[in-house]
Amino acid sequence: MSDYTLSIGGQAVTTAATFDVLDPATEAVYAQAPDASKRDLDAAVQAANQAFPAWRDTPHADRRAALLAMADRTEAHLAELADILTHEQGKSLPNAQMEVAITAAWLRATAATELPVEVLSEDEHKRVELRHRPLGVVGAITPWNFPLVLSIWKVGPALVTGNTMVLKPSPYTPLTVLKWGELVRELVPPGVLNVVSGGDELGRWITEHPGIRKISFTGSGPTGKKIMASASGNLKRITLELGGNDAAIVRGDVDVAQVVEPIFAMAFQNSGQVCGAIKRLYVHDDVYEPMCQALAAKAAKAKVGPGTEPGVDYGPVQNRMQFEKVCELAKSARADGGRFLAGGEPLPGPGYFFPITLVADVTDGQRIVDEEPFGPILPIIRFSDDEDVLRRANDSEFGLGGSVWSADVERATEMAARLEVGSAWVNQHFDLSPMVPFGGVKESGMGCENGLHGMAEFTTRQVLNVRKG
Repeated sequence: MSDYTLSIGGQAVTTAATFDVLDPATEAVYAQAPDASKRDLDAAVQAANQAFPAWRDTPHADRRAALLAMADRTEAHLAELADILTHEQGKSLPNAQMEVAITAAWLRATAATELPVEVLSEDEHKRVELRHRPLGVVGAITPWNFPLVLSIWKVGPALVTGNTMVLKPSPYTPLTVLKWGELVRELVPPGVLNVVSGGDELGRWITEHPGIRKISFTGSGPTGKKIMASASGNLKRITLELGGNDAAIVRGDVDVAQVVEPIFAMAFQNSGQVCGAIKRLYVHDDVYEPMCQALAAKAAKAKVGPGTEPGVDYGPVQNRMQFEKVCELAKSARADGGRFLAGGEPLPGPGYFFPITLVADVTDGQRIVDEEPFGPILPIIRFSDDEDVLRRANDSEFGLGGSVWSADVERATEMAARLEVGSAWVNQHFDLSPMVPFGGVKESGMGCENGLHGMAEFTTRQVLNVRKG
């Protein structure tokens, strides 16, 4: 038996089967998670469909109040949720506490946002409005790097716009989301929010299920493509956030001492396991060596270890599959003649620990540059010409985010606007807000999350055409 339960129709549901959840710092089993069956999923979808008409017609103020109550409940259990998160995901306890706090803040910000009714035309005879109507049951599938907050990116806007939901967290990190579901399920009517856990087969059942009207997915590109295909069965709406290989361009006029801190932070936050982290660092010849030295000095001070230990900055890679990919990319970079300024080899002992790794003197066409590592390894690439580096930065199948760093803000803004990405930043990277849409182009996905644009993705447009008198 698992200590965690599914949330279906407002009730705790146990399962006959369970699966192991490992602590990536020890590789030992931390807990058992319930493994939902097809029957469990059918029950969750049925409960969500039954709850939909009443929830759709619930006043917005009441739906908003439910999200605010969820935020309060999340904060009240911050310590409990953060402890589970650290053990199953690997991030440091302070970072886990931050994720839980951000979850509550995101719920409050989403509750404060409402899609407006737009008047398209009006005269004495007729009024034409554009309204947003909920879709029905939303199936949400979330990843293992930020299990809780990325779930709330979907739960909040779906519920506040009148949809109901079946939420499936990653099988690598299901526990925090399951516990959160247990804590908040009484705050909405039965069936409005259902949380189920299981492996890839459960994900496929969700994307194919005829009772689900929309899929919101964050994860890998290959899985996203499979979701597109399976969701076509009943023309489900889809939102896909599929990661990226974000380039940061550092021009030759920067003050290295001023920019090294934010660049390092945005390359290695959560041990590099961030969809929009800096994953390719292009540095102008004029500041290349000083930037390499400054980054290496930062890496030398970084403490890598179990997230439960005080003073740890960076935890392990979350799972063996990702850990092995990082190891392979480091080996490939070494074979290509890369100069390792820090790290480069997995740390001894149990756990998926890989040190903060910086690789200089690599270039486009090599695996370390062209592939998304999603781990604590950063290639540093030389450039000498603005036009050339823009071409190289854009020469990628991905297009999630990118940034330009320069003392000349006007020139940097011109360059950033030409990056083929969903989000472009100047003298910063991965600056997110609940009020600002976030999404990618090319193979980084389709649609967006957050802000009014992201909220609208959980609705369908309805034109209301009224003849007066």
